[in-house]
Amino acid sequence: MALFITDECINCDVCEPECPNDAIYQGELIYEIDWKLCTECIGHFETSQCVEVCPVDCIPVDPDHVETEAQLLLKYQHLVAPKEVETNHMP
Repeated sequence: MALFITDECINCDVCEPECPNDAIYQGELIYEIDWKLCTECIGHFETSQCVEVCPVDCIPVDPDHVETEAQLLLKYQHLVAPKEVETNHMP
């Protein structure tokens, strides 16, 4: 499962730089997590770094985005895979 940030967030700014996938961003009122980029740090670390540094414990698992550890690992592999450069060939 991906993680999400609850409205208990105090906007302390410590979670955002810890995310290896750049999934955390400043939302309208609080920080938010893009579930499409969140791998719970699988592939990078043994534990979710944002959860480790959060002083108010407001980053639970997101029940709306259920993913297995295998799915999170595949997401990680996709995110870190070298991007293919598209080239246009002129005739």
